[in-house]
Amino acid sequence: MTIHTTAHLNFRGDARAALEFYQGVFGGQLVAVSYADAHRVTEPTEADQIVFGSVISDNGFRIMAYDVPSEKAHAPGTIPLYVSVRGADPAEIVGYWEKLAEGSSVLEPLATSQWSPLYGMLTDPFGVTWVLDVEVQWSAA
Repeated sequence: MTIHTTAHLNFRGDARAALEFYQGVFGGQLVAVSYADAHRVTEPTEADQIVFGSVISDNGFRIMAYDVPSEKAHAPGTIPLYVSVRGADPAEIVGYWEKLAEGSSVLEPLATSQWSPLYGMLTDPFGVTWVLDVEVQWSAA
């Protein structure tokens, strides 16, 4: 079993540009899934913004990013990132989730999402926000 811990950066409209910049610096494959691609548009002017983005390179560089939708509070620098834990084994992710959830505030329950068979978000007792999910290859189909 293998998991990856990755910084998950939060932006307001700049995630795509940031991911392209980081890809230019570190190389690797860029994935940029818009709110429209994931069928999660709540504000039409934000349809092309990023709900899930990443750059992963063969040299070990990994970064994730998304655009915080306008319906959610966002103050740059206040919650500049999440810690993302991704793995291939659902049981392993559930195990980590159950332990992290003790005493935490669940922001999104661990459940099926448009991009993962399991995805959840919580803030632990120390104020750190964690995103856990089962990593799968994205397909817009």
